[in-house]
Amino acid sequence: MASKLGLRLAPAACGLSTGAPIASRRTLSSLASSRSSALLPRPRLTLPRSKLQQSFRRTYADGPAPEATLSPAAKPKKRFRFLRWMWRITYLSVIASAGYVGYQIWYLRNPAEQFEPDPKKKTIVILGTGWGAVSLLKKLDTENYNVVVVSPRNFFLFTPLLPSCTVGTIEHRSIMEPIRNILRHKKATVKFFEAEATKIDYEKKIVYAKDDSEIKGDKMDAEIPFDMLVVGVGAENATFGIPGVREHSCFLKEVGDAQQIRKKVMDCIETAVFKDQTDDEVKRLLHMVVVGGGPTGVEFAGELQDFFQEDLRKWVPQIQENFHVTLVEALPNVLPMFSKQLIDYTESSFKEEHIDIRTKTMVKNVTEKYIEAESTLPDGTKKTERIPYGLLVWATGNALRPVVKDLMSQIPAQKNSRRGLEVNEYLVVNGTENIWAVGDCAIANYAPTAQVAAQEGAFLARLFNTMAKTDAIEDDLKALSEKQSKAKADERNQILAEINERQKQLRRTKQVGPFQYSHQGSLAYIGAEKAVADVSWFSGNIASGGTMTYLFWKSAYLSMCFSTRNRVLVCLDWMKAKFFGRDVSRE
Repeated sequence: MASKLGLRLAPAACGLSTGAPIASRRTLSSLASSRSSALLPRPRLTLPRSKLQQSFRRTYADGPAPEATLSPAAKPKKRFRFLRWMWRITYLSVIASAGYVGYQIWYLRNPAEQFEPDPKKKTIVILGTGWGAVSLLKKLDTENYNVVVVSPRNFFLFTPLLPSCTVGTIEHRSIMEPIRNILRHKKATVKFFEAEATKIDYEKKIVYAKDDSEIKGDKMDAEIPFDMLVVGVGAENATFGIPGVREHSCFLKEVGDAQQIRKKVMDCIETAVFKDQTDDEVKRLLHMVVVGGGPTGVEFAGELQDFFQEDLRKWVPQIQENFHVTLVEALPNVLPMFSKQLIDYTESSFKEEHIDIRTKTMVKNVTEKYIEAESTLPDGTKKTERIPYGLLVWATGNALRPVVKDLMSQIPAQKNSRRGLEVNEYLVVNGTENIWAVGDCAIANYAPTAQVAAQEGAFLARLFNTMAKTDAIEDDLKALSEKQSKAKADERNQILAEINERQKQLRRTKQVGPFQYSHQGSLAYIGAEKAVADVSWFSGNIASGGTMTYLFWKSAYLSMCFSTRNRVLVCLDWMKAKFFGRDVSRE
């Protein structure tokens, strides 16, 4: 019956031996027959305990052996723990940075309420909104003075990145910080007049200012009295009396200069590809000449060559055979403030980038289409030649502004000065008591750089804040002296103790040393994503050049930008220029 149903029952499967009784076999046959008919429920077979134990032992013996318990020392080490921690730190740093930037943006957009200063306090008039003046305003406690700022421009300009604006690597708005954004965040109100200081009357303590804006009002001239005056008007471009420089060349000091250069570069290119232009005229128009081998001239030459290599020759391929940049310098080498190895590195890099360097070459005359230059040959002889150009950028030398010259003429102690206002170790103009000078208009035995001007402004802020505290303590001493003279005998000892305490504070407050310049180093971009740096480090200097220095140059200038707004805009401009290239439109 079981064979007919296709059911095979092995004796061992039921735990029975082959020698089982016949009755048991019949019983199994009947059970199988009952299962097949599905009339009876499935029977439950009960096996002896010994058989179950024997079967379990065989199964356990045939199965895989359980893993041995490992000691803590034998456990495998966790992999990539360092990378996980680095990722967490990076993640948290990004969140913290985003939060900080967000707070700074909110803070800049939401200034607090200001209060009007006491009109009885002294009036400080600050001329200019350059590095020195803005550094002073940033750290000055305006609660102690009535502060007035006079400047023909209502913004602070981050001049180290100005060469990048000439070719569109950075937009000029990104390196401009409105002066009212700075003044509005001071505790006390600061008055600002967009006007040019035309004259300083030292005897009467009055500054005469004139409004030169295109929109004229009923009042264009103003007289601004002062108790203390800070002159930070900077300097003009020096032409050294060379004919034609001011008429035919472009300077590089202001935003308008960068915009003019950017427009003129594209003018030269579009004119050069005009129909039926002669070969000589094409070569002249595409020859860009930079006079001045300092950081400004070197950086502009590098930026201009980058503009050609990365953008111009792609969109205007007709010019790639004739476009040429030449750097002219009267000294034996460029970047004279850098070390010899960095000068050599710069010159070799310019040679690789096909930028000509004409050292020991002095410009004698400038015309509309060429310059006359006198160069010194290796044998010492002089050679005069004409160098045709399409664009001429003059990036060398500083000259005094008329208002500074006029002030110097009023002070007998300044009669022998030629380069600017001579100042003492506290930046007080020699021959005066209440006039200070900072930046390019002052002579303080330091190079006229932005770094020097910024440190001078910060020093003056500390000095003025200290002077305000000193005046307050001296007023308290006078009041206590009068009080002591009228006090009773038992009160005099207490008042005398207060006087001694005030005198100790006065001695501590007056301990302000003279100005000392701390040189942080020099940086310059030389094109092709390379830069040179001569950085002060402890007791020595570190000189480096190359691509890594270029990244350091970027990070250093980014950290020096005045506000978070400027840093964000400059970063976006760099990214835009990297991804989309520079704009080659004319305007």
